Amino acid sequence: MERRVGTVSRGIRCPIIRKGDNLADIIVESVLGAAESEGFELHDRDVIAATESIVARAQGNYASIDAIAKDVKEKLGGGTIGVIFPILSRNRFSICLKGIARGAKKIVLMLSYPSDEVGNELVSLDKLDEAGVNPYSDVLDEKKYRELFGENKHPFTGVDYVAYYSELIREAGADVEVIFANQPQEILKYTKNVLNCDIHTRARTKRILKAKGAEVVMGMDDILTSPVDGSGCNERFGLLGSNKSTEESIKLFPRECGDLVLDVQKQILEKTGKHVEVMVYGDGAFKDPVGKIWELADPCVSVANTPGLEGTPNELKLKYLADNDFKDLSGEALKEAISRRIEEKNGSLVGKMESQGTTPRRLTDLIGSLCDLTSGSGDKGTPVILVQGYFDNFTTDK
Repeated sequence: MERRVGTVSRGIRCPIIRKGDNLADIIVESVLGAAESEGFELHDRDVIAATESIVARAQGNYASIDAIAKDVKEKLGGGTIGVIFPILSRNRFSICLKGIARGAKKIVLMLSYPSDEVGNELVSLDKLDEAGVNPYSDVLDEKKYRELFGENKHPFTGVDYVAYYSELIREAGADVEVIFANQPQEILKYTKNVLNCDIHTRARTKRILKAKGAEVVMGMDDILTSPVDGSGCNERFGLLGSNKSTEESIKLFPRECGDLVLDVQKQILEKTGKHVEVMVYGDGAFKDPVGKIWELADPCVSVANTPGLEGTPNELKLKYLADNDFKDLSGEALKEAISRRIEEKNGSLVGKMESQGTTPRRLTDLIGSLCDLTSGSGDKGTPVILVQGYFDNFTTDK
């Protein structure tokens, strides 16, 4: 019988993960248990993906905000610290900000505008145009910002982040001054000690600040890179990828987990004879068309993956072939012609017209985004995702 289904993404329900759990065993048992109960089989090149959250939980990779404060104070001096380009997030940044503020006497908080790095708006572009403000060159203090734009609450959370972050800093015992600017060097008019909190542009920000005369420049990826008083840490990403655990603690991004993905792959091969690919994923990389939020608040989509997930898709665009090369064919003749072209494709299709319009992204970013959308971030209880048929094409029958 002709195959009628392509890619399938399944959320796999798992137990609640605690520190010290054997996560590889749990993932394998959960996937195989789901296959048995739901009546499906595993195949070669299926993808098993686990969200970074359960990996960090199993590792026990947590830290208190006092640990953050101690590290910040030691690395940035404990006086006036410029905290620049944070994202606007209660879950992602506010808890880190409490720790940062505990490690300083004063915080000069410099917010990018009209939005943060991942698209959360402080003010709309239309309001900027009406006010005649140029965000690339104009620097606003809080008084001017309020005069021009008043109170601006996030459309989804209902939070005025300027007021919210300011109050968090004061409650942590530090003074606060808020400015709005998009050029990193503007912070140096207030302090030479800077913590830049941007994620994907952090290397450029650090480079500019150092070139313009900053004395101490640290990124979020430089804080908690080693344990503080027995805390968790992340040697590669520091505080990046962390999120709120309790009012006084954070869950950090998982530490090295290459052994985990290889262990899961090995166990599945031993138990089923199938060679699957495995990855640990963070945020997917996609943008919300209404809120304009770019989802990628983690430093990467794939924390770790098996070698078979490296690379980019090498696919032909079926509608291009149908509308161009085989425009005079239809029905079974068109199907056979396209099938032959797929079977005959050889080597990289980069730059070939018949591949234009295919998604130019890494496999791990594409699959990780699919997994993140499938698992969600709430109460679905499916932190492991099984993706089947992703590497199949129009000619695959089994």
